[in-house]
Amino acid sequence: MVKLRIKDVEFSYGSNPVLEGVSFDVNDGEILGIIGPNGAGKSTLLRCMNRILKVRKGVIMIDGRNISDFSRIELARIMGYVPQSTHQIFPNTVFDTILMGRRPHLGWKCGEIDIKKVLETIEMLNIVDLAMRDITELSGGQQQKVFIARALAQEPEVLILDEPTSNLDIKHQLEVMNIISKIVKERGITAVMAVHDLNLASRYVDRIIMMHAGKIFAVGNPSDVLTEENIRKVYGVEAIVGEHDGRPFILPIRPADTGTHDS
Repeated sequence: MVKLRIKDVEFSYGSNPVLEGVSFDVNDGEILGIIGPNGAGKSTLLRCMNRILKVRKGVIMIDGRNISDFSRIELARIMGYVPQSTHQIFPNTVFDTILMGRRPHLGWKCGEIDIKKVLETIEMLNIVDLAMRDITELSGGQQQKVFIARALAQEPEVLILDEPTSNLDIKHQLEVMNIISKIVKERGITAVMAVHDLNLASRYVDRIIMMHAGKIFAVGNPSDVLTEENIRKVYGVEAIVGEHDGRPFILPIRPADTGTHDS
């Protein structure tokens, strides 16, 4: 069943087109990965899906309803968003920061169930030891886990993540991706994430959209999209693509001899 539909979406910053004719569907219980070099339009697309940015043309629908018809509170009850980085972080405890994820459900009133959801999420992300610390005192990786926890405490039907592992070391990258994968499958929610690491995308997502210059270059399962030819054309990199547990793994070798690409 289609949960999220993006149809003919276009977006520009002034006279500079960033997204052109982007269309795809995302199903219930699916993790969709969006990959592509810097400047491909990944983050802009996610911000359009979350209505942070207003599309110039096209529609984005949840359960067949245009997101422009949702109130802010309605959309926040359905969609959780984890940005790539948070530039403005205000002093607050980790616990209270995650508790903010419950606001779309009960406004300013905090009940027992909200406290329970926050505690469950803190345990799930293995940040119990950080619960009463000030978020401004944490490392970038620790802060990223807190913002993922806040989005999960929101109990969204659609989870939008912009490079959720960008500030994490290898161990915590795997830990966070395992948690996201588990929650998506157990709760049957939809997740769309921009992923910088092609091997993480290959291992954890159900389908991949490869973007280049604001357009969809390829879409399909990891084996169909993560080919040596596609990586050469989109990233400008020669790579060896092997296979492990039925999924491709990528070993970059050197810049490609021809073509210019964002990196």
